[in-house]
Amino acid sequence: MQNAFARHPKVAALLAGFLSATGFEPLRLWPVALACLALLILLIERAPDRRAAFARGWLFGVGHFTLGLNWIAHAFTFQDSMPHWFGYGAVLLLSLYLAVYPGLATLAAWWLNRRIGGKPLSLLLFFAATWIAAEYLRATLFTGFAWNPLGVTLLPTGAAIAATIIGTYGLGALAILAAGAILLAARRQFRPAIALLAPLLLFALWGHLAPAPATPEGAPRIRVVQPNIGQDEKYSVEAEYRNFNKLRTLSGQPRPAPRLIFWPEAAIPAYLDLEPDWRARLAGLLGPGDLLLTGGDKVYFKPVEQDGALVNKLAGANNSVWIVTPKATLAGRYDKSHLVPYGEYLPMRNILEPIGLSRLVPGDADFWPGPGARSLTLPATLGRPELKMGVQICYEIIFSGHVIDAKNRPAFLFNPSNDAWFGSWGPVQHLAQARLRALEEGVPIIRSTPTGVSAIIDARGRVVRALGLNRAGYLDGGLPSALPPTVFAIVGNWAALGLIILLLGLAIALRRGKS
Repeated sequence: MQNAFARHPKVAALLAGFLSATGFEPLRLWPVALACLALLILLIERAPDRRAAFARGWLFGVGHFTLGLNWIAHAFTFQDSMPHWFGYGAVLLLSLYLAVYPGLATLAAWWLNRRIGGKPLSLLLFFAATWIAAEYLRATLFTGFAWNPLGVTLLPTGAAIAATIIGTYGLGALAILAAGAILLAARRQFRPAIALLAPLLLFALWGHLAPAPATPEGAPRIRVVQPNIGQDEKYSVEAEYRNFNKLRTLSGQPRPAPRLIFWPEAAIPAYLDLEPDWRARLAGLLGPGDLLLTGGDKVYFKPVEQDGALVNKLAGANNSVWIVTPKATLAGRYDKSHLVPYGEYLPMRNILEPIGLSRLVPGDADFWPGPGARSLTLPATLGRPELKMGVQICYEIIFSGHVIDAKNRPAFLFNPSNDAWFGSWGPVQHLAQARLRALEEGVPIIRSTPTGVSAIIDARGRVVRALGLNRAGYLDGGLPSALPPTVFAIVGNWAALGLIILLLGLAIALRRGKS
């Protein structure tokens, strides 16, 4: 087998990348992912030149992203203005681009080791450092696409609790070091293998032993609604009453004890600031101390001349979350900041629209970005204290270090989402990434989605309650407590930069050693 890989390193890299994606949800085969990374390290080590070092990392990435992002193809089945088969092409094209980042990581590690390292152990340390940098760049450049960072694969092990210190990108380095330990152990170099594996084992032990934050007796009561409204029904005028009736029924009857009721992203087809009848309809579902947190668009119009008269034409919109009170007033609004290119807006619209491309969300006008992470104040009602709530709508939750207003720290994050587009793989991957944000920041997260997975996540990243895919229902409970700010909550992704410096320093220090 080893000789076969040596004869066909490009095939080996592509296959290893493809299999490594099984470490993510829904398969969670994290030992397979680590073994595939160990093979990648071996391939880098044996690369004869810079071109081969980059090509092997790039091919690994092509396989990795093609399988891991297969759910994107499902989204194109809901957009009739584009051919549905184009979704598979979109997955491949995106994977060809995203694979550049692991390619750069392998190239940089190979080059650094040749110039200032020269030893197998130093290569591992260089690779862990360059992987952090590559994942951060992937999450940042060209608006960023941070989906499925490698550290997510460590969630089942308990070692993901390290994200409270080094963040998600630092977790990726831990996974690389664990894979390196596998390779060293296979070579019977047990002492350095144990040294590399020790941090992962210590974090795993901490993760399994760390107590979950208790939910106090007087915690605010919450209800998370999942109506099981599919994407094919969402924008149907004929289904509007039926969809609202599902939301109303699952929200339950008003009761004396105050509740926070959470509805999904874009749950209602109304412009709440412009339609008082809709506000009154929603207020009728609420008890005297309730608040409704629901997704809904905020729209903007501009006057244009048409047939000699000025008419208002839709100019743009915000993807928003509104706070609705029992008095049919709006107590606040959050506007999504990190929008999905080709989903909520069409880049280079003047070029792409004439050739038949459009964004996946129906409509002619693009969504506009909001100002970024901020906390909304939920007013006190009937003995329930005033609360601060952070909001991250759908895709925003995947961006490590950008989900909390650190100067106005919230008690919890609300992550309304619409994952009905994304088949069976996308929603569970989305949930896993939300769990990492809870761990990093030390705050609970409430997820409400139309078709799943809706969940209550505690501040340790553990799922307290969840509703699976394609089920209608609700989750009741007390709002989990937040923890004190974590190290990561204080320093953010500077922690990952510090880890890069540490790894590079150790690798350079080894050049005169005996490893």
